[in-house]
Amino acid sequence: MLKCLKTLSWLAVVLLLCQHAQLLADIEKGEQLYRQCQGCHSIGPDAPNGFGPQLNGVFERDAGSVAGYDYSPAFEKTVGQGLRWNNTSMDEFLEAPMDSIRGTRMAFPGVKNADDRKELIEYLKHIGLDGELPLTKKVKAIRKKAQAKISPLPAETLIPQHGVLHLGRAALDEEILAWDIDIRPDGAGLPEGSGSVVDGTELYDNACAACHGIFGEGSGRWPVLAGGQGTLTEERPEKTIGSYWPYLSTVFDYVRRAMPFGNARSLSDDDVYAITAYLLFLNDLVEEDFVLSSENFNSVRLPNEANFIADNRQQEMPAADAAEPCMSNCLPQPARVTQRARILDVTPDSNDDESDTVAIE
Repeated sequence: MLKCLKTLSWLAVVLLLCQHAQLLADIEKGEQLYRQCQGCHSIGPDAPNGFGPQLNGVFERDAGSVAGYDYSPAFEKTVGQGLRWNNTSMDEFLEAPMDSIRGTRMAFPGVKNADDRKELIEYLKHIGLDGELPLTKKVKAIRKKAQAKISPLPAETLIPQHGVLHLGRAALDEEILAWDIDIRPDGAGLPEGSGSVVDGTELYDNACAACHGIFGEGSGRWPVLAGGQGTLTEERPEKTIGSYWPYLSTVFDYVRRAMPFGNARSLSDDDVYAITAYLLFLNDLVEEDFVLSSENFNSVRLPNEANFIADNRQQEMPAADAAEPCMSNCLPQPARVTQRARILDVTPDSNDDESDTVAIE
């Protein structure tokens, strides 16, 4: 009987450790998923409000109670009808915010995967009102124990061949390959893969449209991706992929390296091909049935490529008639405004002349 009780106790401890390990895994996955939210919502000590309210202790406080944040009338109405954040209500909201609360300003298509929502909610539930993530001692002990099991690298890999610094180790080939992801205009560096306009449509709607608009028109102050053809000679040109960008490799490389905002490197290579194909479609450069691949990538040319020239200078050469630069008292009269930032499209429009000055003479 005593042996049986000891066995049951040991099994209980193992089960508890497994539960805490699973909790830690969910929290860490949720923290990764939260990156797609941090463009609008902040977390942490003294977190400010952004496009959306800060999310410290979102499950501990009353819904719609963040000081200083201007909630939409639709959200305030829902709060007045009894909205309380719990697993169920948060799951419904995250799945489709604009359907869950009609009229909300949260223009985000939603997290469609149920497991992703569960892990994201688990992460938010463990964020305190102070913005900290107080993992329990048991979870920390599990993490420490797991880290202790990681086998150290052999001593010979920790000493560089030149034998000078004795810090770190030589980078492994696979580590260098993980960083070597740039794509040249001639297609060098492209990964194997393909993606269609049709597949890119769904991917774009889920991962990109919240910021760049359904048709690449830009949402709020986020960049415009489509249109603008024929505007480069105007005072306020639309510099989009279809009107200004010279190379498709830049589009692919940037999407692969930095998008979606807050969740970079989460797309597969086929996903990037598909989104790039859809962006070409939005700019009327390919048909709806087009499939972009590593094989046909170099056959696609953007309209403004010819207006860019390669800089082949090996070193900087000063102008032959360049005089010594003036360093003081250079203007014979007081400086005056000659250009404003709104012309360059870098700040929101304003009626305050002092707020958008960028150039003087």
